[in-house]
Amino acid sequence: MTNNQLDQEYNNVSDIRFAIIGCGRIAQRHAEHIRSRGVLVAVCDEVKEKADQLANEYNATAYYSIDKLLKTETGIDVVSICTPNGLHAEHSIKALNAGCHVLCEKPMALVAHDCELMIKAANESRKRLFIIKQNRYNPPVVAVKKALDEERLGKIYSIQLNCFWNRGSDYYTNSWKGTKKLDGGTLFTQFSHFIDLLYWMIGDVVDVQSMIHNYKHPEIEFEDTGVVMLKFANGALGGINYTVNSFAKNMEGSLTIFGEKGTVKIGGQYLNELEYQQIQDYKIGDLSGGNNANEYGTYQGSMSNHDRVYDNLIDVLQYNGSITTSAWEGLKTVSIIEKIYSTAITV
Repeated sequence: MTNNQLDQEYNNVSDIRFAIIGCGRIAQRHAEHIRSRGVLVAVCDEVKEKADQLANEYNATAYYSIDKLLKTETGIDVVSICTPNGLHAEHSIKALNAGCHVLCEKPMALVAHDCELMIKAANESRKRLFIIKQNRYNPPVVAVKKALDEERLGKIYSIQLNCFWNRGSDYYTNSWKGTKKLDGGTLFTQFSHFIDLLYWMIGDVVDVQSMIHNYKHPEIEFEDTGVVMLKFANGALGGINYTVNSFAKNMEGSLTIFGEKGTVKIGGQYLNELEYQQIQDYKIGDLSGGNNANEYGTYQGSMSNHDRVYDNLIDVLQYNGSITTSAWEGLKTVSIIEKIYSTAITV
């Protein structure tokens, strides 16, 4: 089905009933896309004011307990999980056990075992578990992935991932962000999308060495900077340099791939630009600009491709389409981040 056909179909979709668990900033983005693709029936947050505000804006019913929502609203088709990272597994499993499909924000969970429990719950309930990995829809990412699948770059030798963002102390103040229990670490909250692309484009990781340090954020319980060396299953070597100490603003989110037959760099602030390419007998053509970055008031996140995520969800549930990011791929991202942190030397 073409994008135009999907757009026409989605304009007529009105019978899929959604609920949102967690009414923070990202929930607003979910609600906007749900409104144009289905019906937002209910929202839930333990902070009454947040739930009430989102419910009033979208004419939904507000709940302050996920258990009460799932018990009361028996006709929910899809639950979108927008709660803190450390609650994703618990809330997803509850929704799956209640007979709902689940769309879970990144990261899928904070430990691979919890991801396995989520997959088990989805299998036992015979419901779909969608994991949000919106950077897969960035136009240059799509183009480079196609080139890799067609083996245009030949054998892959090495990969360099740079993630240079800014998160000030105000980002972490009076928030679950910055805590090990609910946030998990900089790679989980800021850069799990980027780790996902390493797995999606290059393959699984078999060996890791890493060093981490917290230079500037005494208010958080983990690192704000890291350097990682990777060995992939296909023999390629990789490096990750990441920080949230970029002065004043986000500066770069880039992935450079060195292969037998080509070199290519996806760059910009959010992997949104094809900065350069040199590929034997092949050239990636003109690319669309894609969506803007997610805006969260005082800071920005990755490119805003949640519309494409919801389009895929509708395509899967209504038209037997193929899921873009399977739960097993979400588990792999978490597993790689676990490997990085388990080997990390704090310097």
